[in-house]
Amino acid sequence: MKKTDLLIIGGGPAGLCAAAMAAECSAHALVLERNPKAGGQLVKQTHMFFGSEKQHASVRGVDIADILLEKIARYPNNVELMTSTTAVGLYEDGVATALYKEENYFKIMPRAVIAATGAYERPLAFPNNDLPGIYGAGAVQTLMNVYGVKPGERALMVGAGNIGLIVSYQLMQAGVKVVAILDAAPKIGGYLVHAAKVARMGVPILTSHTVKRALGETELKAVEICAVDERFRPLEGTEKLYEVDTLCVAVGLSPLAELLEMRGCEMRYVPQLGGTVPVRNENYETTVENVFAAGDTSGIEEASAAMVEGSLAGLCASAKLGFVHPRYEELRQELQGQLDALRAGPAGKHIREGILSIVAKGGFSC
Repeated sequence: MKKTDLLIIGGGPAGLCAAAMAAECSAHALVLERNPKAGGQLVKQTHMFFGSEKQHASVRGVDIADILLEKIARYPNNVELMTSTTAVGLYEDGVATALYKEENYFKIMPRAVIAATGAYERPLAFPNNDLPGIYGAGAVQTLMNVYGVKPGERALMVGAGNIGLIVSYQLMQAGVKVVAILDAAPKIGGYLVHAAKVARMGVPILTSHTVKRALGETELKAVEICAVDERFRPLEGTEKLYEVDTLCVAVGLSPLAELLEMRGCEMRYVPQLGGTVPVRNENYETTVENVFAAGDTSGIEEASAAMVEGSLAGLCASAKLGFVHPRYEELRQELQGQLDALRAGPAGKHIREGILSIVAKGGFSC
């Protein structure tokens, strides 16, 4: 059985920042990452980040992943990173179990746990939605930006949020013809700067539209779309057919928090945060002592916010174990200020509302 001060489940932006902060506090952290390379969503993001310099503004996501990996590499005695390793259980006695390369099963006894497991892509229900050629936006990014594989020749994008707009632009950069972007909402959900880029390239953005059905026998051949009313009901007579070999679905993410439910943490369904999330106190600790959560696991936000939350969770968890950073209070205030700034304004309104809804129901905000 492996022993560690801090077990961090997930080697994405939140997990890597939590590990770096724990190392700065002189704690030992074991990071489990199910993919062959750590970095989470960052490894397939080729666009430049917004935000401030402290969250690596104007740096591409894939380069930010390398920056974070270089940072934890400075602490070889404090951070152990295990890639191709999936956490499969968190138990009442404090033991965690994991699977290395899908065959080597082992147990871990940590003093504390930080769940930074991220999120999963939401599916979209319509007839034949399992045809080859239908992908989530994350899968398309992985094919193109990690493996250099073009998913098809003609694509239809579902979702006009930031992910849908960014991936549409990346598809066009890869030589794929994007015939249209549609969204059931009456307004574009992503930043207008992203929408303007694809619009300038002649791609129509159809709001108040959805997929009616996919067509094909063994693979995708065409997609039928239609307009929807204010209650998202299909409007008969508005159907339109697009001949495409690729349908990319970018309709949002949901927190990946099943391990926390397994551990017995109190969970709440909060739509503004993307789904079912753990209740946390002001120290990023769940209702189970010494079990913490950070990043998309506790609410869907941009990677910039996940990095700051990871640093805060690493700082607080380490302090709980007796590894108090010499600049604890100063760092905590500085990091919380960064997080508040990221959540300020109209773009962060739903996050603030989601956090307040937990507080209103007797939970704790972070």
